[in-house]
Amino acid sequence: MDQERAALEEQIRGLCEAGQWGPAATTALRGYGPEVLGYLSAMCRTETDAAEVFSSFCEDLWKGLPGFRWHSSFRTWAYTLARHALYRLARDPQRRRDRIVALSDSPEVLELAEQVRTTTMIHLRTETKNKFTALRDQLEPDDRTLLILRVDRKLAWNEIASIMADEAEPTLEQLKRGAATLRKRFERAKERLRKLAIEQRLIPD
Repeated sequence: MDQERAALEEQIRGLCEAGQWGPAATTALRGYGPEVLGYLSAMCRTETDAAEVFSSFCEDLWKGLPGFRWHSSFRTWAYTLARHALYRLARDPQRRRDRIVALSDSPEVLELAEQVRTTTMIHLRTETKNKFTALRDQLEPDDRTLLILRVDRKLAWNEIASIMADEAEPTLEQLKRGAATLRKRFERAKERLRKLAIEQRLIPD
């Protein structure tokens, strides 16, 4: 963990331990919101879906903050929440759109969440999706998540195992087994990407 991220984690934890949930949430969203929304945007088919899932993620973060036990880094927990919100979309794609995050007790958190969403979406629209990123979109969702977390976000294997675990609080042994399984899946996903790139003549056979 780099110094800047370590300082952010320490700041969030200090606010949580002081029971300052509003400042803790705004600090977390300011620090991690853009990269989480970037992940959701890469995973969702439309900008509307990404915005919807981000709203759900923000609500889950606000509601879950007092119960977070720091068994992982806050960043890891944030991606866990984002992935769960994303898969709720997959299970129920017809749910009501444009839902308002239930943050009436902390309007500053709601305001910041909207600010992060708007600013980040504008930035993402200006990014050019390269051909290899487009190839990645053809993979299964979990393979795409795995590649984004490992290649783009450079998360450690135990962090990725925690994010993608079926258990709410996986044990060290479960994380170890999960990380080993994910390494193998990662290699298979890379091989699938290579084959797709060859088929589309992006790289030589």
